[in-house]
Amino acid sequence: MFLMAEERRKDVVNREVTDLQMYWTAAAVKAFEMEIIPAERIVAQIGDMLILTCNTTGCASPNFSWRTQMDSPLGGKVSNHRTYSTLTMNPVSIVNSHSYLCTVICDDGEKKEKKEKSVKVELYSFPSDPIIEISPSLVAGEQATVICRIPDVYPSDHLEVLLKKDEHVLHREDFQDDDSMNLETKIVTYTFHPMAEDIGKEITCVARLPIADMDFEPKERTSSQMQIVILNANFGPQNTTITASPSNLPMKGDSLNLTCVTQSNPPAQIVWSKRSAEESIQHLIKNNVLSIPHVHFSDSGQYICEVINLVTNKTDKATVDIIIQGAPVITKLSIEPSTTVKEGENVSIQCSAESNPPPKIILRRKPDNANMGPYSSRRILLPSVMFQNAGDYECMAENEFGNSRREITLNVKSRLEEPVQMIPLIIAFSSVAAVVVPAVAILIYVSRQAKVNGSYSLVKALRLKV
Repeated sequence: MFLMAEERRKDVVNREVTDLQMYWTAAAVKAFEMEIIPAERIVAQIGDMLILTCNTTGCASPNFSWRTQMDSPLGGKVSNHRTYSTLTMNPVSIVNSHSYLCTVICDDGEKKEKKEKSVKVELYSFPSDPIIEISPSLVAGEQATVICRIPDVYPSDHLEVLLKKDEHVLHREDFQDDDSMNLETKIVTYTFHPMAEDIGKEITCVARLPIADMDFEPKERTSSQMQIVILNANFGPQNTTITASPSNLPMKGDSLNLTCVTQSNPPAQIVWSKRSAEESIQHLIKNNVLSIPHVHFSDSGQYICEVINLVTNKTDKATVDIIIQGAPVITKLSIEPSTTVKEGENVSIQCSAESNPPPKIILRRKPDNANMGPYSSRRILLPSVMFQNAGDYECMAENEFGNSRREITLNVKSRLEEPVQMIPLIIAFSSVAAVVVPAVAILIYVSRQAKVNGSYSLVKALRLKV
């Protein structure tokens, strides 16, 4: 068993020796070659790690060296291995923008060979998306400034920047005249006047680094979703209107809704007021809808919707004339100075009604239907009223929508007659007095005699008198 194990060990050793001999034979046969990885040209982003590899074949113990063709510092770390060497730049910086030369010397004892190859390192920097800034509180129509920052860009003379509002280009700027050789953050500033219609639109910044002969991605960067600015300009109020439902000519008793609509950001405060026919102002509610369940003629007038934006401190207003239509309503039927007067007094009968369109008013005395009107002044005068003017008076108001009637009674107490009219009464009174006075005198005489004689006899008295 021991012999079997020993034999196996010898077989393994023999195979290893055979493999080594085959290797050295192949190496001796294969020609000495070298390559540099990546070959000839590489594009690297500043700040990244870059590894250049110099590899050989056909040489058992190559000797490596690295240098720049401009005799500048390597700016990296060299690591040599048996058949290859690496130059590591971590991080790569602007000082590494050179052509690097790798030299390999192969000395196998019989002959000495030297080979060289170079690679050009080209650098750029475009590490992150643009950063956009804008004032948080914008007012429509007023100047606003948007700023776009492109961090650590190189080479900046290839940089192009677009500021866009949705798909519309607001501003374009390039840096082709910038001769800076340093890593810099470039800033683009643009001033514009946002309008109300811009609300909700996106402001984005697009940066491009289109270096045609350099292969890297991305060559275009857009401000990230977190950096997109949604315009929210404060404005207004403006374009204020009032809508009347069902219309601005409702019928008496109908419901009326007035709706005030305005454009404002933030929403405006709304105050309703009413200007009556007497030009007086009545303040109503603070709401965008003014509702009247049952309109009356007194609700007619000019309604004013006044709006104010407390942020921009701007105001606007709209007006609408409301005219309530309907059949007349008699609001006043009166007799001045009173419903009961004396003959000869001046009497005024007044009738007032309200409606739209304005009513036709007729005053007349019942039941003879004597037409006492119409009067545009809505008042009739009865100078030196007479007894026969007493009675019931009727007021009728009518328009195209209907009519209304009311009655009132005028009472007249006769006054004393004139002196000419009193003469017949005076004569009659005198005649009666001529008869009555003697009779009364006789009665007085008889009464006195009765008191003297102690008795009274009318017959005797009359006889004695006769």
